[in-house]
Amino acid sequence: MKDLVHSLSSFKLVQIQGRSLRWALLLWLCAAAVLPARAQEATADSTVAAALPDWPQDSLGRRTPRGTVQGFIKAISEENYEKAALFLNLDSTLQQPQQGPKLAHALQRLLDQGGEIVPYSLISDAYTGRVDDNLGPNLERVGTASVNGETFDLFLEKIEGPEGGPLWLFSSQTVQRIPVIIEQASKPLVDKVLPGVVVENKWEGVPIGHWLALLLLAALAYVVAWLLVRLVVYLLKLGWRNARKEHIAGLIRAFTLPIQLYLAVWLFVWVGQQAGISIIVRQKFSQITVLVGMVAILLLLWRLLDVMSQFLERRLTRRGNMAGLSAVLFLRRGLKIAVVVFGVIALLGTLGFDVTTGLAALGIGGIALALGAQKTVENFVGSVTLIADQPIRVGDFCKVGETVGTVEQIGMRSTRIRTNDRTVVTIPNGDFSSQRIENFAHRDRIWFHPTFGIRCDTSPEQIRYLLVELRSILYAHPKIDPESARVRFVGVGASSFNLEVFSYVLTRDFGEFLEVQEDLLLRMLEVIDSSGSGLAFPSQTLYLGRDSGKSEEKTQAQRSRYGSGARPTTCLCPSSSLSAFRNSATPFRIRLKAATPRLFWGCFQKNSPKTARGSNQDAFCSFPWRRVPAVWFPAQVVLCRYIFQRRMARNIL
Repeated sequence: MKDLVHSLSSFKLVQIQGRSLRWALLLWLCAAAVLPARAQEATADSTVAAALPDWPQDSLGRRTPRGTVQGFIKAISEENYEKAALFLNLDSTLQQPQQGPKLAHALQRLLDQGGEIVPYSLISDAYTGRVDDNLGPNLERVGTASVNGETFDLFLEKIEGPEGGPLWLFSSQTVQRIPVIIEQASKPLVDKVLPGVVVENKWEGVPIGHWLALLLLAALAYVVAWLLVRLVVYLLKLGWRNARKEHIAGLIRAFTLPIQLYLAVWLFVWVGQQAGISIIVRQKFSQITVLVGMVAILLLLWRLLDVMSQFLERRLTRRGNMAGLSAVLFLRRGLKIAVVVFGVIALLGTLGFDVTTGLAALGIGGIALALGAQKTVENFVGSVTLIADQPIRVGDFCKVGETVGTVEQIGMRSTRIRTNDRTVVTIPNGDFSSQRIENFAHRDRIWFHPTFGIRCDTSPEQIRYLLVELRSILYAHPKIDPESARVRFVGVGASSFNLEVFSYVLTRDFGEFLEVQEDLLLRMLEVIDSSGSGLAFPSQTLYLGRDSGKSEEKTQAQRSRYGSGARPTTCLCPSSSLSAFRNSATPFRIRLKAATPRLFWGCFQKNSPKTARGSNQDAFCSFPWRRVPAVWFPAQVVLCRYIFQRRMARNIL
């Protein structure tokens, strides 16, 4: 992260010499390493901070390199040079402590006259300083200054404080390069241009004119950058033919605004140094310049994603690769979200927020978030499944559940379908992937299968004629697959004879299929009409007749058998043996009902005289036991079981 921010603020570090191009190139190359560098450094800083003991806080904030620079700038803005001298590592052997305030004032003048200090966000805020700058563990580079045309670096060095723990001070080597007496140079350009009243009056130790000049300089730098970029684009289109092509023009437009912002920031910082604006004011605005530079990088990434995705969309659309088109749209949205998230983290880190703690909190809260947002996670997994499995693609006509329409968009959370009513149905991807999906876009041919119901009074000869003629229509049509074509008499319906037509139309266009279907149906209706038959309508035939009443012949036959009005004198129960009765073909339920009267009579009248028993038996058996409702059948079974247990059935049957 700090590598990125360091590169983004290179406009503060570049000089008119050859170093400017080197820093500018480094800025763009470091854009891809934003988060890895930030994560590694944050982890290292947090580990070291946890390992160090808890030293007492330094009253001047010199425990870290950033605190030392901030404290020095604050002291000189208050014009308290004795306090500012405490941030210098003065060598007592050279009698520098007596000259400490003069050296601090001299360092301020060097910084005002074209010197610069790295923005606060790029300076390490750890006790150990930056460990990846190849300067050793006790040195930290924080800026540059010039003396008599010679530029040298400003270093901080770590020493041990009187109370223990590290203290970061401007190094003794840097202090030795600062001349105590600086030749009085001419007034800065900004003081010459501005009125005397805004130069004499100060705010936070700086003339008010410097603040106003910096604001005016920001607007002027943006205008100049806009003019320069537009001029370059015009010359590019004028001298390069390919610049007018759609994809090249889109790429140029993507770079226009980010380069314009970056160039404006670079001009703002460079002109501010050359105009002699105070280091205090420039350091106040340095944080803003870093943020604008980072926004320019993020904006460039966003626009490049749009340009590349649009180029791929046009190319895949021409090739008809709908699967690749869906994947491109999904990846574009995912990468844009990643750019936004990473950009917010980088901006918060630049502003001084502890993003390490925030990332740790996100990691710990990830489980709770996953539990609380199960549907969101499910929809995201569903979108990944749709992209990987590709049951549908953008532009496919499909049926999902009860929804029929054309797929317009496959998002990270939901899929949008445009129905035939021109309404848009949004289905969450989790539900979408679990439903039954019928994709009509993958059909290589379309099924034509009408069934004709002809009148029931159609003769077999007419049916044979219809079969032959309908088959000839199918076989003769150029859009019908002859191998699948058939016409069959499939059955007799409730009110019609059914003739089934089965064939495939050789087309994938549904509009063309409707045209072929219309032609075939009209021809087939003409054949049915010419056959002398017609289509059947749902109907019923009702036959009316008179009730003939009872059969006189059967009545007379029964009377002649039993006599006029006489009852049968014999018992209706079978007189055969029980074994024969059991082995008979009569169902058990009927046999039991037939045997029940005799069982009853035998149980309760076995001691009576035979003559009396016989007469009573006839009367008892003449009772219509077969008419006993079936609900009494279980009671009969229990009663018979009891009788058989007492071995009474053998004497009776």
